[in-house]
Amino acid sequence: MTVDQVTYLTFGIVLLLSIVIDMGFLSKRNKSITLKSALYQSIFWVGLSIAFFVFLWFEQGEKVATKYITAYLMEKSLSIDNVFVFILIFSFFKVKESDAARALLIGVLLAIVFRIIFIALGIELINRFHWLLYIFGGFLLYTGVKLFFKSAEEEYNPGDTKIFKWFSTFFRISHLEPNGRYIIRSKGKVFFTTLFLVVMMLAATDIVFAVDSIPTVVSLVKDRAEDPFTADDKLVIYSSNIFAVLGLRSLFFLLRGAVNKFDYLQQGIAVVLIFIGVKMLIEYFDIHISIYISLAIIVASLTFSIIYSQYKTRKGTPPEVNDGSI
Repeated sequence: MTVDQVTYLTFGIVLLLSIVIDMGFLSKRNKSITLKSALYQSIFWVGLSIAFFVFLWFEQGEKVATKYITAYLMEKSLSIDNVFVFILIFSFFKVKESDAARALLIGVLLAIVFRIIFIALGIELINRFHWLLYIFGGFLLYTGVKLFFKSAEEEYNPGDTKIFKWFSTFFRISHLEPNGRYIIRSKGKVFFTTLFLVVMMLAATDIVFAVDSIPTVVSLVKDRAEDPFTADDKLVIYSSNIFAVLGLRSLFFLLRGAVNKFDYLQQGIAVVLIFIGVKMLIEYFDIHISIYISLAIIVASLTFSIIYSQYKTRKGTPPEVNDGSI
């Protein structure tokens, strides 16, 4: 077997075992996740991601491993922003503790499937039309500037989203207590429960975030916009995305009581998106930024925004989420 085949096989085995472990041991039905358990699980997922980084270093070399860890850190930071939206969704629908872990697991599995599909489509489109990267660069620049100046008062409201309104219009939704069920029968008719709606909104939310994250990762792994994707590029894109998504569930339980501890994380993410957008656009002028510089800027921006958030709280921020309900 070639080195690439061994690497892909290893990644596939790790992914399959991770899903089995998550479904069989870490997210049992009707089981609540404590803060201590969430911490241990988060350490497990991060440790697994770092172990894969070490594996890539020895199998594929320093540059591929550096691309992977840079892309993973970018995806992980975006996933924290994603988790805060998840917290608002669970709070809006008043999801019980006993139902939360399994609903999150299903949402994460759907997110992985959709990510794989969108990555495959994105790679194919960019291979055919490399100039799309310049459009993505402009989009990321616009998104970053908009996110940087977004006020704390512009809170996400699940009830105002298109996915909520679409499902409420075209599907029969039961507002009875779901008790772990996603579909119920009443008077001979089939109804979807609010728990099913939560899962669909989790998957839809991740798709929205993928619109930013996938072009960002593509920019980080491609040396030149016009170059075709190599097997290593594809591996880095898939693995960094999937490893970041796998840790979403434990990250949710770890962060749900600390929403206000990351008030300025969005500014750090915004700076990174602006940087990536500029990086993609200046490649038109044959100016290329090293992956090591990209890694340094991502780490510095996110670290500063997190530290700054600990010392300064926004005025008028809402109280933290109560641990008694989601």
